[in-house]
Amino acid sequence: MLPKQEVVAMLLAGGQGSRLGVLTKNQAKPAVPFGGKYRIIDFPLSNCVNSGIEAVGVLTQYQPLELNEYIGSGQPWDLDSMHAGVHVLPPYQKNKRSDWYKGTANAIFQNMRFIERYNPDYVVVLSGDHIYKMDYSKMISYHKEKEADCTIAVYEVPMAEASRFGILNTNEDGTIYEFDEKPKVPKSNLASMGIYVFSWQKLKKYLTEDDKMPKSQHDFGKNVLPAMLNDGEKMFAYRFSGYWKDVGTIDSLWESNMDWLDKNVTSDLIQDANKIYSRSEVLPPHYISASASVQNSIIAEGCNVYGKVDFSVVSSGVYIAAGAVVADSIIMPGAVIEENARVQYAIIGENAVVGKNAVVGKRPEDMEDKDNWGVAVVGPNYRLAPETVVAPKAMLDADEEEE
Repeated sequence: MLPKQEVVAMLLAGGQGSRLGVLTKNQAKPAVPFGGKYRIIDFPLSNCVNSGIEAVGVLTQYQPLELNEYIGSGQPWDLDSMHAGVHVLPPYQKNKRSDWYKGTANAIFQNMRFIERYNPDYVVVLSGDHIYKMDYSKMISYHKEKEADCTIAVYEVPMAEASRFGILNTNEDGTIYEFDEKPKVPKSNLASMGIYVFSWQKLKKYLTEDDKMPKSQHDFGKNVLPAMLNDGEKMFAYRFSGYWKDVGTIDSLWESNMDWLDKNVTSDLIQDANKIYSRSEVLPPHYISASASVQNSIIAEGCNVYGKVDFSVVSSGVYIAAGAVVADSIIMPGAVIEENARVQYAIIGENAVVGKNAVVGKRPEDMEDKDNWGVAVVGPNYRLAPETVVAPKAMLDADEEEE
């Protein structure tokens, strides 16, 4: 057995992320680039190290290659110690049976041996598709203070939007008395963030029982947490204040990147001692030519900008040619925007090329039918032919291009 760790974090990073379409067709959602220099998984990993959690398991399954390579030894997040650190945990062959992870709870169940190596008192379960900064140690202290069996982080959402979320109804002391999944008439606005602190022995008991139930979906929200509530276990809501965004859809990914251009958001997330770490390759500083125009945008290292960029997030190694216009858009690493192309309200995937004079996306105010407006997506490695016009909401797949 390894030296005891009071807390082990388990980061769920195996989902397909199908709502992100071509952006996650060949890579796991937590590996999707974000904010010019990060990937989504940088946020929970950085939160762990900033919270003093040294043992982290990352549960991968769908298209794990890039994610595995990115995490590597965990050194960029200071999670590479000899006796703890970060460990990638894919499904693996067992003696009696071999299974893909059948749900979020089953993924943890299949890795209970990893947890037990550290003999923890508490297990923190995290999602790999949220943008936020959080000190988990404060949530763990709250869990201890309440002598809880399970503590769930909650975020206050506008009451008008509460029906879109899993809502927790609580008593005045913070105890949870009801889970309400996307209620038509919500009783509260406390949305579950998918962040849980469990007392390990209690979690172990419920995971083991859940595994024996053939009709279970083996999911925390649908099975394990309701079972604990029905049995009268002590369950508390922990209120989180600060920036938090689930980036599981094209619209929310675009919105969160646009939020990144707001100094109030970035000061909350990256401008203090507890920084967000990332594995960044060493690149030269960006170059912006004398003829270029850049306003209210992020331009990452290794970029060459000769055109106009406005209110956009431009990732590392991007080339924007003379006469090109990029506005209200996300340009992911290695993409090329050729001469006189126009990109607006769009996401351009990694290493994609937008040909000369092509037009991608459209401003909503230029649309007669607002219902047909949405963010246009050019998938990773797609080579968009010159003069092509890509409509709002369109999604271009490089695999279909080859066919």
